[in-house]
Amino acid sequence: MDDSSGAGGGAPLAGVRVLDLTRVLAGPFGTMILGDLGADVVKVEEPGHGDGVRDIGPFYSDGTSHYFMAINRNKRSIAIDMKTDAGRDLVLDLVAQSDVVIENFRPGVMERLGLGYDELVARRPDVIVCSISGFGRTGPMASMPSFDLVSQALSGVMSITGEPDSPPTKMGLPMGDLAGGLWGSIAILAALQRRHRDPSPQHIDLSLLEGLVGLLGYLGQLSMLTGESPARMGSDHHSVVPYGRFEVADGYLVIALHVGSFWRGFCRAIGREDLADDPRFRSTRLRTENRDELLPIVQGILRTKTRAEWQTLLGEADVPHAPLLDVTEALDLEQIHARDVLQVLEHPSAGSIEVVGPVVRFVGEATAPLRPPPLLGQHGRELLEELLGMTNDAIDVLVDAKALSLPEEGEGTVSTNLEGSTL
Repeated sequence: MDDSSGAGGGAPLAGVRVLDLTRVLAGPFGTMILGDLGADVVKVEEPGHGDGVRDIGPFYSDGTSHYFMAINRNKRSIAIDMKTDAGRDLVLDLVAQSDVVIENFRPGVMERLGLGYDELVARRPDVIVCSISGFGRTGPMASMPSFDLVSQALSGVMSITGEPDSPPTKMGLPMGDLAGGLWGSIAILAALQRRHRDPSPQHIDLSLLEGLVGLLGYLGQLSMLTGESPARMGSDHHSVVPYGRFEVADGYLVIALHVGSFWRGFCRAIGREDLADDPRFRSTRLRTENRDELLPIVQGILRTKTRAEWQTLLGEADVPHAPLLDVTEALDLEQIHARDVLQVLEHPSAGSIEVVGPVVRFVGEATAPLRPPPLLGQHGRELLEELLGMTNDAIDVLVDAKALSLPEEGEGTVSTNLEGSTL
């Protein structure tokens, strides 16, 4: 396997091949994580259309979507029409050369394509199959379509997002999809570890709805304990005070006095050490019970100084705090640059592109070079020669049968539509 596979010799997942049948966000985000860890990710896309997000703007000068660019690095693309017999057989041949198959079609679609779990196992007896869908493969909602927003609404997440006197609001991050990718990559890593002990095939059934419900954490437990749904708190915390966004003389600051001795340090920083021993505020429980008395006091004091002045005082007192930055400011943060979070990719048609790089680091090891997101079908000939030993003539037969699409020389991204996409 050469460097183009994306599986560097020292990478944790070097030698692992993932056949990626996913599109849009949840699946591609998960397979990008695996690719960043060294897996050889082979992305199968629809000829002429490709992954639906290739058509979501804004675009780089060559027509590449910012959305596709963000979640499809470290992958190789092959464009196969899985609705044709030859295309289906080609996918099964690739399954035989893969450790993991990940898909995010609606339940039943893979079976209708002749690519159901039994067919995959017949071609690779120890294959790991990860199926990501909106609601899982069973239950009364299994066949319904879903996107991130649907998962947020049904999971209760939207009900607890937003200001107390405002309507429920979706999270700024598409956390339903992102959680699906995270849970999927975790499950696949666990399945790969299990395969060392047991070479039996494994089928992971992952629901985006359950993925978000699984992130409710203490808020879900609070609901089960009290029988009442937690209220929207805006930037405040349900059970820790002060903890949230506060207005200062020239903007906003967040204060996070979660546990430990931070409360006393905060009182010292704001010049109100008397509050630390006030019987209404001595403990986390008391501060929460008396939040309506405490928060106006804190807010009134914080409005008297600028963000920079408070940062100096709170920093000296070792109080957890931060200025409230927008996305552009966050990406320009000195800490982000000091740890080389932003990296530059050399894209074949868009040129030098800055991206948010992998966030998993192994101490003492250099970060593996990143490969840019592929053009549609860019690696088709390469993959069929490398993995299946096919000749150019045999590949041309597949192209003539319209089971396989290869990009023309110099071809960039193509337009697509989202009809039929599931996640």
